[in-house]
Amino acid sequence: MTVARTGSAFAIAGLLCSAGPALAGELEFYMTVDRNKVGTEDTFRCEIVVSNAPEGAVVQFPAPNDFEVLSRSESTQMSYSVGAGGMGQIKQVRKYTLVMRATRPGALTIPAAGLQTASRTYKTEAIRVEVVPGRLGPDPKAQRRPAQNPFGLPPGFPPGLFGDDDDLAPPIDDPLDPLAEDDTPVPRSDSDLFLRASLDRAEVFAGEQVTLTLFIYSRIDLMGVDSVVMPKLEGFLAQDLASPTNLAPEMRSLGGVQYRAYLLRSKALFPLRPGELTIEPAEADISSGVFPFSGRKLKRKSNTLTLKVKPLPPGAANVGRWRLSSTVNQTDVALGEPVQLKLVLEGRGNLKAVTLPRLEAPAALRVFDPQQSEKPSVVKNLAGGTRTVEYVLVPQQTGTFTISTLKLEYFDPETQRIETSTVDPVTITVRPSATGATATQLPANGALPADPGARNQLVGGGLKPLRNTASFTEPRQALWSHPAFPALALGPVALGLALGLGAVLRGRLGQDDPRQRRERQAKAARKRLAQAEKVSATGSTADFYAEVERALRSFLEARLGQSVSGLTRPQVDELMRAAKVPDDVRARVLGVFETCDLGRYAPGMGDVAARRRALDDAAHAMEVWP
Repeated sequence: MTVARTGSAFAIAGLLCSAGPALAGELEFYMTVDRNKVGTEDTFRCEIVVSNAPEGAVVQFPAPNDFEVLSRSESTQMSYSVGAGGMGQIKQVRKYTLVMRATRPGALTIPAAGLQTASRTYKTEAIRVEVVPGRLGPDPKAQRRPAQNPFGLPPGFPPGLFGDDDDLAPPIDDPLDPLAEDDTPVPRSDSDLFLRASLDRAEVFAGEQVTLTLFIYSRIDLMGVDSVVMPKLEGFLAQDLASPTNLAPEMRSLGGVQYRAYLLRSKALFPLRPGELTIEPAEADISSGVFPFSGRKLKRKSNTLTLKVKPLPPGAANVGRWRLSSTVNQTDVALGEPVQLKLVLEGRGNLKAVTLPRLEAPAALRVFDPQQSEKPSVVKNLAGGTRTVEYVLVPQQTGTFTISTLKLEYFDPETQRIETSTVDPVTITVRPSATGATATQLPANGALPADPGARNQLVGGGLKPLRNTASFTEPRQALWSHPAFPALALGPVALGLALGLGAVLRGRLGQDDPRQRRERQAKAARKRLAQAEKVSATGSTADFYAEVERALRSFLEARLGQSVSGLTRPQVDELMRAAKVPDDVRARVLGVFETCDLGRYAPGMGDVAARRRALDDAAHAMEVWP
């Protein structure tokens, strides 16, 4: 395009030189609009064209009461033509473009424009425009067409001498030729600076992502944004996509008006329930101006948004697009040797809301609480990520065992179908241990085995001989005939009644005090930790770590006020988080649980130093508990 325009300019220069003296054309002055029917929310163009205006002529723009002027621009074009007798004529065309919007519906009139010259005043015709409520959108007949060649070629010149028409129009410096089109409506107040929130879709399924963006649109200079207050987003799960720290503008055209658009926030929203959900306006404090001493602070509020949320089909869950896979470190192991099974979930959607299928392992494989990690990601403004779940399985007997197929069902909003991602079954072969053992016997209830050496035994020198001597005295006075007998007889009864009454009162006063009950349970847990210290010296490694874990679980039940038996570590962590336990304390408790799990099968965990560290960590976790 640039080369074609350059060639056209040289051709015009040649024509001007060869055609002799040029004459100015006749004066033309008129006003047009790009459409005669608009909505109250639409913008349209009003063009005022002046051709061959004399020197010093001034255009008088219309001052309509029923229309607002959003922007005004000016462009100039020159054309050359050869008239009768071979005389060249130069035509200078100046065009003023007003972007306007009606303030009310009805049959409205744009007043005439004027052109004031030294000798007289010219007037255009007034234009009537039909305005209806709402928004009609762009008129297909008013779409921009390639402008015709404005240079009025002399007869006989072949078409295309100055390049394609597209190369000549619109002018390269036309301010109404937007870099980015945008259908965001311009507010009637604060049109020079406003906030606008938008959703990339008006209708989604429950659990499907919809992207919320918040932009500043400005035609004035900005220094920065002091604060941004986002809405509460009730009924949604939200994930940040973008939160720029520096304002980076991009040019956008709103109904023909040029704006600088600044992205403030971008969030991925996942609606939790079907129905029509409302997103309240966001607020921002914006500093305008070029210099700090000359600027001012402006408070702006965005628009309210509504979103239609469709219900999921029956049986649908795990919305998004997901894939489940698995890896296992080894499938041929000796008895008691751990196997690491890893499940990997990856895809796009709300990663935290996905529920993985339960691992169904044979009873001969002992499954420890899994370790989970998540890595969220954003690709092309779509939220997703990867979740990794690592299981440790310890075989308890020899043989061949199969972990059944795992199936993850999810609802894909794009296909609107329930899809399935399947993980193939895993077969594990267990050989006898190095000592030839084919099974490992663990107590079912987790209790320590009784000491086989503790028995009721008769020790010492045997039975002592019976005494074979006796002495006899006169019988004393009968006890009931003693004067103090009634008091002695009734005293124990009264004492027993007093003690019983005190026990009842003490029980009634203390039975509804959960704090004292939890304190007693916590003390019992600490005593159990002392029992674990005894086991450290004499018991097996597995027994020791089992006793430490039971002591810590008893302590948690006392402090949290509910049972934690059978819960996984993530579930225990959620209970502690709900009880507002500090992060460092929760980390210590979970670290003790992990140490106990490793202590059952990992080598090197049975030495004295490792056991002492486990006891110290458990005791410290109890001591720092708030």
